[in-house]
Amino acid sequence: MKAIILGATGAVGRDLTEMLLKDDYFGQVDIFVRREVNALHPKLKVHVIDFDHPENWQDQVHGDVVFSCMGTNRKAAGSKDRQRMVDYTYQYRFAGIAAGHGVPAYILVSSFGADPKSRFFYTRMKGELDDAVLKLPFTRTAIVRPTSLIRKNTDKTIEKISVPLLMFLNKLGLMRGMKPMKTETVARAMVKIAKGNMQGIFEARDIRNLVNE
Repeated sequence: MKAIILGATGAVGRDLTEMLLKDDYFGQVDIFVRREVNALHPKLKVHVIDFDHPENWQDQVHGDVVFSCMGTNRKAAGSKDRQRMVDYTYQYRFAGIAAGHGVPAYILVSSFGADPKSRFFYTRMKGELDDAVLKLPFTRTAIVRPTSLIRKNTDKTIEKISVPLLMFLNKLGLMRGMKPMKTETVARAMVKIAKGNMQGIFEARDIRNLVNE
């Protein structure tokens, strides 16, 4: 099976890429990135692209499953408009190209609370993307909605504060539905969804059940 990964340099994407390269079920792993990456593996093919110019790379989007893990935050992006460009426009455009080329399966990392009617920018944007990709003509579409992510060696202040706080509240029996989730957990669930030909929306509890956590 040939896998395509969008967002391979992010927290979930790195774990996912490593897992797929070690899994004999996947014979080739193509990653589409904005900058060169220092990675060598006989199964790995790196496509360095400009997401603003799909005419230069869209013919390279062929495979059996797309894993879409792309994302940023407002601080890194610089503005809401730029964040939406990365989190929504680039991902939806890539998904549309993949669907048009007959890629049968699409697996998207969304967010806990994603809802196109949300009052909050981030969860509304994620919900809008979920709805949009579900309308594309993939044979199977799966959307995973993890809670706050536990990232390795994070340098994000909000994560350094919010994740330990949520874990403390969880120990008190509070906000258990929002228990933070390791990036490896999300990646493992995505691999299982792909290999099991699953589809649908997978909330946090579903993700944990898939990997027996």
